[in-house]
Amino acid sequence: MAKTLSRRDFLRLGAAGAAVVAAGQFVPPQVAQAARAAGHLNAQGDGYIPSMCEMCVWRCGLIAKVKDGRVVKLEGNPEHPHSRGKLCPRGQSGLMNTYDPDRVLTPLIRVGQRGEGKFRQASWDEALDLTASQMLAIKNTYGPEAMVFSSTHNLSQVQFENLLYAYGSPNYGTQRSLCFNAMITAFLLTYGIEEPARNYDDVEYILMVGRNLMEAISTSETGELSHAIDRGAKLVYLDPRYTITASKATEWIPIRPGTDAAFLLAMINVIVSNELADCDFVKQYVIGCDGIVEAMQRYTPAWAEQVTGVPAATIERIAREYAAAKHNALAHPGWRTSNFINSFQTERAIATLNALSGSVLTPGGCLSADVTAEGAGLGAPPQPPYPRVSALRLDGTPWKYPLVPLKLGVFQELRDAILTGEPYQAHGWFISRQNPIMSLPDRGKTLQAFAKMNFIATVDIIMNDTAWYSDVVLPEASYLERYDPLLPVGEKAYIRQPVVEPQGEARSALWIYKQLGERLGLGDYFQYSDEEDYLRQQLVPLGASLEEVKSKGYAEMPPEEPKEEIVFNTPSGKIEVYSETLANAGFSPWPTWEEPPVPGEDEFYLLTGKVAQHTQFGTQNNQLLHKYSDEPRLWMNAKTATSLGLADGEWVEVTSKVGRAHCILLATEAIRPDCVYLTPGYGHLSKGLTTAFGIGASDSALHETYTDPISGSQALTQTFVTVRKA
Repeated sequence: MAKTLSRRDFLRLGAAGAAVVAAGQFVPPQVAQAARAAGHLNAQGDGYIPSMCEMCVWRCGLIAKVKDGRVVKLEGNPEHPHSRGKLCPRGQSGLMNTYDPDRVLTPLIRVGQRGEGKFRQASWDEALDLTASQMLAIKNTYGPEAMVFSSTHNLSQVQFENLLYAYGSPNYGTQRSLCFNAMITAFLLTYGIEEPARNYDDVEYILMVGRNLMEAISTSETGELSHAIDRGAKLVYLDPRYTITASKATEWIPIRPGTDAAFLLAMINVIVSNELADCDFVKQYVIGCDGIVEAMQRYTPAWAEQVTGVPAATIERIAREYAAAKHNALAHPGWRTSNFINSFQTERAIATLNALSGSVLTPGGCLSADVTAEGAGLGAPPQPPYPRVSALRLDGTPWKYPLVPLKLGVFQELRDAILTGEPYQAHGWFISRQNPIMSLPDRGKTLQAFAKMNFIATVDIIMNDTAWYSDVVLPEASYLERYDPLLPVGEKAYIRQPVVEPQGEARSALWIYKQLGERLGLGDYFQYSDEEDYLRQQLVPLGASLEEVKSKGYAEMPPEEPKEEIVFNTPSGKIEVYSETLANAGFSPWPTWEEPPVPGEDEFYLLTGKVAQHTQFGTQNNQLLHKYSDEPRLWMNAKTATSLGLADGEWVEVTSKVGRAHCILLATEAIRPDCVYLTPGYGHLSKGLTTAFGIGASDSALHETYTDPISGSQALTQTFVTVRKA
């Protein structure tokens, strides 16, 4: 009889089995024999194995139920702080990413024209040799800067970056820059940290700006927010669209797009002009409050009413309610906020509100640190110094965008520099777990940039749009089939380990980067024999064995030394609502108002945002999720639709300055009359995605390219569209 385990005690019994299952160099007979000998799999190969999810960036802990060598069910790991025994529908559907009939299971080499989808199967040696020879030819002919590298942030990121830096290219495009630049840059300049963690333990008042958390990917935070609301916390939610989060809010404010900063600045005006801030906290930890009253003087609620469309009385009431909650108030930092070129100013205002209320490092507030940086406190394989890089970065960091963190960059600017050939021409592109054709604005531009490349190689598990236009496709093992580097979360470092054998010839990213690095003559930068050896080297500072970690599912991290005094990583060591760094760079040192553009006659703001069923563009081919997802529709206010002679359910044509798309109309009262909304991640070009192809419209085909001059964030909502019958 198969051994069964409760989620409560799986670490005591089941995780030890996972260690055995994961061992054996991926050789099925040895794996099965060892697992059975340990008593964690029966003769039929049934058992429970812990690992980590990869259906979004939240990386919840999971338990995989394996039967006959196949994953049949995924559950949440109660020992992981993100999942806590639960797993969202996207996480539960992750097994279908492993068993997707469209998976790429052998290396492929293009034989037709780019975009034709004509490839031939190749061996790993042939595909890697070809990739390395092309990359070396580009390096020797044009210099290492002529090779572009890009990836979506993941647990193997450190070795992807290792390949990039060892090769010698400065050109790195990250998915994070498309989402987080405004928030990260603003909080770095204000607090000296990248992304503030949130703590809802004692929160009483939450202000949330355009962050549809109830449909987002931060599942544990969603649960914490829900519990806080159940305890009586008030949620004030600003969004032009009535989302699921809006439905759970105490108060929904359908603010005019691009004006969030005006609303927040008026709140600051009310708080500082009426001396409602947490004076003790401000005096001790904040720089710049001496002049903030004068700096905010013109941002009255009456002024904000004219800008936002929100009554002045409402703004003043909310400001006073927020201030009254003091350190139990939380202005949520969001991610993308308003998606305008003033998004940085929006985030600066949010950071300032948290400082004024004293809701910093408190049980219910902002900046509560509970997530350790990836790789922090862990060991790493030895390696020589990276070669010196003298070439300018194509994305303008830091010579054009001096305040943007180098590791983020400005991805859309990198793409545009490929098109212009300035300051020099790029000739090759190495892409891992990323789909620039779908994620960058103005898909037409991205396709033109691809056409200028001598060589494109993609690492992925499926034939996404970018792989469809690549010269070589290198098949990665799915997250249920591979090891990845350890992930520190709080006081523990968690392991992702294979729960089943890789299908076909798929391989882990750690293996792919090492093999490619050796062929490029960079083997000294990849001093690990295999994935397990890499993990063992990570564990050296912790004094834990890999076998122990696989048995428990995690390693204990050393406790942090308690700090006698709070010191922020800013030039002053304090929270800087007045930033000398901004002033020296030629920008306003205070949070300030920047008027965004407005649509012309018969034009609409194009809104995009997450939905509960999918994660951007990476899950649309998942057959389980597809089963429960309808054809995405274009939201339009019902009265507006009637005035244009449009009816619910009919096909419409949406047109921007850079493209057009056809969608089914959803006429609804849940959106402002000056806006339309389109779910992102659809309208795939790749015919290799048989489930997703032909479904929905691409937002990337419509979005124009606008960039925040301070943070380099993309301003998607500055795209205006017209709508007519198709």
